[in-house]
Amino acid sequence: MDFTFGDEQQQFRDALRRYLDKEYAFDARQKIVASEAGVGEQHWRAFAELGLLALPVPEAQGGFDGGPVDMLVVMQELGRALVVEPYWATAVGIEALRLGAHAGDLLERAGRGEIRLAVAFNEAHARYDLFDLRTTATGEGDRFTLEGTKSMVQHGAQADYWIVPARVRGEVALFIVGTDAANVGITGYRTIDGQRAATLTFDKAPAMRLGGRDTGAATFERIADYATFLLCAEALGALDALNRATVDYAKERQQFGVPIARFQALQHRMVDMLIHTEQARSVTCLAAARYRDDDAAARAQAVSAAKARVGQAARFVGQQAVQLHGGMGMTNEMPVAHWFKRLSIIETTLGDVDHHLARFTSLPAFSVTAD
Repeated sequence: MDFTFGDEQQQFRDALRRYLDKEYAFDARQKIVASEAGVGEQHWRAFAELGLLALPVPEAQGGFDGGPVDMLVVMQELGRALVVEPYWATAVGIEALRLGAHAGDLLERAGRGEIRLAVAFNEAHARYDLFDLRTTATGEGDRFTLEGTKSMVQHGAQADYWIVPARVRGEVALFIVGTDAANVGITGYRTIDGQRAATLTFDKAPAMRLGGRDTGAATFERIADYATFLLCAEALGALDALNRATVDYAKERQQFGVPIARFQALQHRMVDMLIHTEQARSVTCLAAARYRDDDAAARAQAVSAAKARVGQAARFVGQQAVQLHGGMGMTNEMPVAHWFKRLSIIETTLGDVDHHLARFTSLPAFSVTAD
């Protein structure tokens, strides 16, 4: 299987990297994190101009119909630059609208950068079980009211529309709720990685069903797999950046009159960091190739394999990078600490290593042959 990026993908990556290197340096990023809004409006407009927001939108709604490999290119660059704008949340929302066959103007507006989206995956009691839903919906047709609470909604307070999973007469369904809807409580906060999240409370809040009766548990699981794959791709960018920063620091930091990069034990550590990263890259590329597979089990297996391996790499590479930087690696003045924080959040979002290993082994394609 060939995982080489095409010419257009490489050109797109280079253009995005040039923008981020020039306009989204670490100091600029820190000012955005410290701001009240927590996002940079000028960068969101720039993302729209660069075509990032239109990339996952279908052509019928004015987008580029970018596939998983195209998104892999984008998310790696955003992870490398520690971007805090709600791109991941909106991209996942766009995929939810696409899978729900929602042909309204929301997709077009999202592609133009006019609105932001968020999917409310989590409920506080459920840990990583997506289908342990206590949020319920009451109604008929496509008009419903929601009751329940969603926690850790990524960029929930910055969104204009939420996609909310809930149960209708025992079955899973997806709903669209505008953030200006009545009877909705929003509590926003900053997470340890500089991103923003929110707790949403629905008390008979008006909602519109997404996709009718055909959009249920299987669609919700597929949306979650898409979101998980994008997180893996973002983690690759952070892992690459950590490796580069650690090697550069080891070449400059002197001990006993020589750079510490000359110590064989530390060379071995940095090689192990690179091996972890490349193994994570391989399984993430496989997940990108399998995401649109008609075989749901094959897709789920590839995504869980990627999330588990990325989680292992995130912990190992992050810990080694901090240790090799010494005390400086723990300070907020060094980007290495922020890459590690972001990787730690990614590792525990939509299932940690243990969760995805258990999911992987529970799928029909997995078998163990005794000797």
